[in-house]
Amino acid sequence: MSTVVATDIPVVLVRVADDPDGPDGPDTGSGAEVVVGVDIHEACDRVLTFAFEEAARRGCPLRAVHGWKMPAAYSYVPFFDPDDERDIVRSLTHMVDDMLRPWQHRFPGVDVRHHVFRGSAAEHLVRASRGAGLVVVGRRVHRSPLGAHLGSVAHAVLHHAAAPVAVIAHD
Repeated sequence: MSTVVATDIPVVLVRVADDPDGPDGPDTGSGAEVVVGVDIHEACDRVLTFAFEEAARRGCPLRAVHGWKMPAAYSYVPFFDPDDERDIVRSLTHMVDDMLRPWQHRFPGVDVRHHVFRGSAAEHLVRASRGAGLVVVGRRVHRSPLGAHLGSVAHAVLHHAAAPVAVIAHD
């Protein structure tokens, strides 16, 4: 794990299946989608480039996912209007569309789907990994006196994903 946090180049973790020929063996062949976690609050050019290149190379679809949570202040509000949540999802969906558009033009052969959801990004990426050939996550480059640091989403996906995981340092 220390290699993942100590380098600026992509690192891919591939687990050895208990029974590689069994039904739970990894499906890394063509057709298995590439799943990428996107964060609209971070520059993720390197993450998206890696994910699109892999999907193009494999000839498979790409699914981009973005999770969001309500600000902590909303926990004190006695009710939350469902129309507000729909407006938030609509706005975030447009932001993800805008983020993906340049790569869709660069990689017109890649079938791209995306999903914006309320909840833990890590949980959703782990769930999505069950049908994926590869999961691509970004990580912030944190340098501190205590050493490099791996974010909570990348950490959870590395430990729990069913598919191989590519960890790409953010720009």
